[in-house]
Amino acid sequence: MHINDKSGTKAYQASDQRYNIMKYNRSGKSGVLLPAISLGLWHNFGFIDNIQNARNILRCAFDLGITHFDLANNYGPPYGSAEENFGTILKTDFKAYRDELFIASKAGYDMWPGPYGNLGSRKYLISSLDQSLMRMGLDYVDIFYHHRPDPDTPLEETMGALADIVRQGKALYVGISNYKPKETQEAAEILKRLNVPFILHQARYSMFERWVEDGLLNTLEQNGVGCIAFSPLAQGMLTDKYLKGIPKDSRAAKDLTYLNTETVNSNIEKIQRLNTIAQERGQKLSQMAIAWILRQPQVASVLIGASSPDQLKENLKALDNLKFDEGELKLIDGIVS
Repeated sequence: MHINDKSGTKAYQASDQRYNIMKYNRSGKSGVLLPAISLGLWHNFGFIDNIQNARNILRCAFDLGITHFDLANNYGPPYGSAEENFGTILKTDFKAYRDELFIASKAGYDMWPGPYGNLGSRKYLISSLDQSLMRMGLDYVDIFYHHRPDPDTPLEETMGALADIVRQGKALYVGISNYKPKETQEAAEILKRLNVPFILHQARYSMFERWVEDGLLNTLEQNGVGCIAFSPLAQGMLTDKYLKGIPKDSRAAKDLTYLNTETVNSNIEKIQRLNTIAQERGQKLSQMAIAWILRQPQVASVLIGASSPDQLKENLKALDNLKFDEGELKLIDGIVS
């Protein structure tokens, strides 16, 4: 897919100030520092979206010190299109900055028909990454994740595939996503035996979804693995979008599988009360929600999506106030518990 560069023929040059803006956190006990806020390409980067807008978001992100871009084989829609669009933009704008970027992909969800396009077999993971690298025009990704546990494939097979992917030079590090504490511990033990750098667990984490606090964060700390949180805004509920009800053009109004009117309506009172605390902190609700996750020492980064550069800049203001006093934390617990 071609990009019409409305800014003319001048090549992109990253801001000289990009590393003065962002806060960086170590991922577990690894050598990797991640930006406190990373950019997820789950939405807004597929073929149905405007690639020039996607390009503007990526440029803005890197200029603000966001070095970590998170993708997966099935991001789009259609599947694969986010990686393909990202590859196009990488080639035009970021080729000179490849070594300053930390690029992720994943496999684990349905990707292509037949028995080899889903879950956790060695066949699927290696084939999927080969496809992802081709779409993005890369020789390797910085981290490759198994996207979800596969109950029917031996964990040794799945982790062995990740190990071989590193040994083949197709990924520098490996991670897992959506694994519960016990599964995470087992995966960590296997990868340690295989001498593979397992540095990140990507988990859904927000004020409204706190399962990671029930054992997972401790498991990660014990194994020297960092956490990167996705869906920190609970698919938009932890923003000012739903303070006065459900807008007609919102995700909830469309009753999508990951956010529907019933879920929002049952939480509106909580959203309003949380917003009051955010205002007292001098923050928007979305900024407080991101800061609240980053208070956890095990969390290396929070993944956010963005539909525009302005939205990205607004969410980065979360970094202006990351401290919570005990009173604020108790108030928040009282609302969301």
